[in-house]
Amino acid sequence: MVTLTESFGNEYGNQDGYDVIVVGGGAAGLSAALVLGRARRRTLVVDAGEPRNAPSAHMHGYLSRDGMAPADFLAVGREEIARYGVELVRDRAVTASRAADLTFDGRAPGGFTLTLASGRTVHARHLVVATGLRDELPPVPGLAERFGRDVIHCPYCHGWEARDLPTGVLATSPLSAHQALMVTQWSDDVRLFLNEVPESDLAAEDRRRLAAAGVEVVPGEVAGLVVTDDRLTGVRLGDGTVHDRAVLYVAPRAVPRDELLTALGAEMRETPFGRYPVIDERGLTSVPGLWAAGNASGFAEQVVNAASRGYRAGATINGELLFADLDAKAADLDAKAAEPA
Repeated sequence: MVTLTESFGNEYGNQDGYDVIVVGGGAAGLSAALVLGRARRRTLVVDAGEPRNAPSAHMHGYLSRDGMAPADFLAVGREEIARYGVELVRDRAVTASRAADLTFDGRAPGGFTLTLASGRTVHARHLVVATGLRDELPPVPGLAERFGRDVIHCPYCHGWEARDLPTGVLATSPLSAHQALMVTQWSDDVRLFLNEVPESDLAAEDRRRLAAAGVEVVPGEVAGLVVTDDRLTGVRLGDGTVHDRAVLYVAPRAVPRDELLTALGAEMRETPFGRYPVIDERGLTSVPGLWAAGNASGFAEQVVNAASRGYRAGATINGELLFADLDAKAADLDAKAAEPA
């Protein structure tokens, strides 16, 4: 049995034992780690260094950080958690298991064991999965190279910068009609390129709304992009027709990085945007001590929302650890009081 000696002063007998391990060093993971570090919890962040918003030059909609480069935002976050003794390693969690034989200071067994790609094995009482997701783009030539620049996905993230420009929306499913309708808030010149989506698959209500919004629906396969002087200038169809466009929205296929959650037996749910864990309002999954935050918990978590999710999870975990330890100490005191004199 592995025993990790713990005290309220955060002194451990085993350097690989933590109160909390956070897997993922994005906004959600760093926010959780910041709260936990400030609460004097021994915390490890395992960061593979693959943020979803890496292709973007700037992030938007985060009060006081609007326009900041994502890399700069994360660098500041890493500096902040280091002030409070949080350990961060650039590594990848490759396996995870519930540690039935793990005890902390003689308390009831529980917690988690992770094996990292470096070969290191670490243990924690609670585990926060903030691994996010990756975006899979349609196989249109040139699309991936311009993603995050003038090929974008979110009007709330990029709409202001792309306002009033000739705009295209590349359909990936009938739901792309909703994306095209949203984009009309930022441009009056919007065309929906159906690509491989049959026009008959669009809901009648969506077709009426598209017409009311003045969105031109363009059938036919998209063969590629036209780029001039490193700027998007058009969308080329399979028949050679070119539509002049300066910006193109696309909804990538979201692929959650849910391997750890699945391995640990978290209950999952299917959504139109992928499979995500069932969580309560705090981020707790169906597995005790296992938490999900950021895009690991849902598709629509923007940076500011992800940071909020991480904060809430971190604060809740600290409270749960505190009262679990106090209950254990109270039980020990009761047991000693009941011993014969």
